[in-house]
Amino acid sequence: MTITKEKVQEILNKAALRSRGPGGAIAIVKDGEVIGQRVWGFADLDQRIPMTSQTQLPICSITKQFVCALLIDLERNPTPTLAAKGDVRKQLSDHLTEILSPELTRDGELTLDRLCDMQSGMRDYWAMTTLWGSKPDDEFLIARDCGPLLARTKSFHFQPGTEYSYCNVNFHVLARVIERATGEPLDKLLEERILRPAGMNTAFLCPNTAHHPPPCVGYEGDEQHGFTAAVNRMEWSGDAGLVASLTDMIAYEKYLDRCYADPQSWYHTAIVAPKFKDGTPAKYRYGLGHTDIEGVNTIGHGGALRGYRLHRRHAPRERLSVVVMFNSDVGAFGPNIDIFRELLELPKPVAASVQGDAGWVGAFLDQDTQLSIVITKGARDGEVAIRYDGAADTIKLSTPNHGKSDSAVATIDGDSLSIHRVGDNRILSARRIIPEESILKGTTFQGVYHCDEIESTFHCIGEDGVLYGAFDGYLGQGNATPMKYLGDDVWALTCPRGLDAPAPGDWTIVFSRDEHDAIQGFTIGCWLARKVDFVKKA
Repeated sequence: MTITKEKVQEILNKAALRSRGPGGAIAIVKDGEVIGQRVWGFADLDQRIPMTSQTQLPICSITKQFVCALLIDLERNPTPTLAAKGDVRKQLSDHLTEILSPELTRDGELTLDRLCDMQSGMRDYWAMTTLWGSKPDDEFLIARDCGPLLARTKSFHFQPGTEYSYCNVNFHVLARVIERATGEPLDKLLEERILRPAGMNTAFLCPNTAHHPPPCVGYEGDEQHGFTAAVNRMEWSGDAGLVASLTDMIAYEKYLDRCYADPQSWYHTAIVAPKFKDGTPAKYRYGLGHTDIEGVNTIGHGGALRGYRLHRRHAPRERLSVVVMFNSDVGAFGPNIDIFRELLELPKPVAASVQGDAGWVGAFLDQDTQLSIVITKGARDGEVAIRYDGAADTIKLSTPNHGKSDSAVATIDGDSLSIHRVGDNRILSARRIIPEESILKGTTFQGVYHCDEIESTFHCIGEDGVLYGAFDGYLGQGNATPMKYLGDDVWALTCPRGLDAPAPGDWTIVFSRDEHDAIQGFTIGCWLARKVDFVKKA
């Protein structure tokens, strides 16, 4: 198959036209060379400063793979401080036990590798900040706020190694482990060992999101409602924090192409096929997600912050890379995958002409995770949209009651729903929940609730079924946000915005009753942080 210059430019122009937004930058690297790039729009709409290939953007969670590369390099080429003390892995592991609560580390199941592979079982800290009383635009500082956060992190929402769940705190902890073990700051280590060898000459670690280098501005909103400069005031270092230009990212893709040609490189270690504790194949390892596109194995990662979306992906065997960078909330994963499909002339999945069972539509509650699942009709015939992890997952039906997506296999049987979340290594077994009119007329749920473990207080306020929820915690007093009744004693607490982006989405609140049918507490969770128990106090 020949990829012509004309074809590449046509694909890039189509991608820019579809995405538009304030601005964007895309590059394609094949066989270690740039075969096309497209930059459009503005880095700053108000000042009319154009986006260029030199404009630095925060690459957010793409940072995670750089931390893993650093971890591998430190084990292979330890600093003098590490080398003088012997076994590097043991030194790093010892610092892990110092940083985290003993409840998490005492049985030895929480390892450095499980942090790198998103199999730690810890709840995501950016999600948990909502329960600790943060507001979306609040300041969050590592030195001030992360110590109390880790002190309040004392339990898992699944056993380490058994499942996948995205967790930013994993990489915050990894970065602190590296800094303690080496006695050197993360930015210096990344620059010397990864960024400069990769030729990323203007990339650097910028932990404070309020201090990104000018001129780039990230924007919330869309063309229908208008674009507004996003406010970000949090620090992150390890789970994110790098800023880089398109030119830097092109250099990185060229570097990875060279690394793949060397079987001894850190990259070969990082991209070994991931597995769970039981040997089941996984889809994430060492800060890199594995995605199959019609038989083409690709490896990469996305990045997001309020006002920014990015995605870089590499098909090692095809020696093909695509980088997509937006200074808006326009999704970057879809355009990235579409470019791969068009370049490699891969077919797009076609939905079968199946009439879906009417039983799909409704709200369900998974018995184990205690998370709600809301299903609606899909955009096309033969599809349903399942919302479990914040974003709608389109299931293409093969029979009226069975279908699958890239990440899940789902079956409906009356009021019973089964979803195999393949990448998570979890099967959801959910039952339909039915709204009861009488629930909305009482004052059963209103009151004050408390969770001793995380030291958080929840206020449920309102009347006649119009309820609001708000959290108090060590980060302050959070916004009151609307609650939606789903059925039985299950409600959703809306969370469209948080410190990080995208926000967790709706939290599921499952109220519990005592032997007298009075509300005694609830379990709250979202896909990033499950099963946190609160007790009613007043």
